[in-house]
Amino acid sequence: MITGRFAPSPSGYLHPGNLLCALLAWLSCRSRGGRFIVRIEDLDAGRCPKKYALQALADLDWLGLSSDEDPLWQSQRADVYGAALEQLSRSGHVYPCFCSRAELHASFAPNLGDEVPVYSGKCRGLTPEEIAAKSALRRPALRLAVPDEAVAFTDALQGPYERNLARQCGDFILRRSDGIYAYQLAVVCDDAASGVTEVVRGRDILPSTPQQIYLCRLLGFPVPAYAHIPLLTDSSGRRLSKRDGDISLSALSRRFSREEIVGMLACAAGLLREPRPVTPEQLLPAFSWEKVPKDEARLPAGFIA
Repeated sequence: MITGRFAPSPSGYLHPGNLLCALLAWLSCRSRGGRFIVRIEDLDAGRCPKKYALQALADLDWLGLSSDEDPLWQSQRADVYGAALEQLSRSGHVYPCFCSRAELHASFAPNLGDEVPVYSGKCRGLTPEEIAAKSALRRPALRLAVPDEAVAFTDALQGPYERNLARQCGDFILRRSDGIYAYQLAVVCDDAASGVTEVVRGRDILPSTPQQIYLCRLLGFPVPAYAHIPLLTDSSGRRLSKRDGDISLSALSRRFSREEIVGMLACAAGLLREPRPVTPEQLLPAFSWEKVPKDEARLPAGFIA
């Protein structure tokens, strides 16, 4: 069965960009008779108060985008991630990294123009004696050693995409020095456990997808299909962000009905020519990824005051 998911990180209230992602994920799987699930990505519980997660679930229910099963909470799955990390460690793919934040900045290698710097592998060649000595002083992060090879896939919206793991991604963290498991590891474990067959998310996550595909292969997990959607902007082209305090659904619902909100999101996604009240179910017959823009989804004027 086709299984799609929406996986918010509840560090704040959902904004229209999050809602657009949820709507497209719901439409993509439901238009083909699939199921839709929600996962709460609260790995760092200190940054993700439960009130935001509970409000996100309520917002999705109100819009008609409810999960078909109980939500998965990443904060409750440390044992699953630990088992996967142990599997990778036994196969020799993991090494400890003792670099401080300052050392990391100093050791970053050129990254061919991407916004995410590539770790130089400074700690990759430490001897057992060096590891023991450094471990007595501080707890290390754990990194995955990656090969000098390209991982390629075809995105449903962005088309063919590939990155060289060693040169463009670098050895990446699986568990932080404070013991919190990294997103890259958690997301592949959870998608596999939930039977997720397609992942719809923002285009800003596209560069990390080859790393996740590589992890899937190492762990023996099936690789889902991917669709990376454009970031949502207001009518002037400004990107919407939780950090900027952009408008929440509770505030929008005081000005618009749920059908009006869905209609404006659908218009921004290219599914409607003009914004009009509509339910998610009414969008199903005409849904197609060919209608969704690759580069920018812009809200109609008047949606955000």
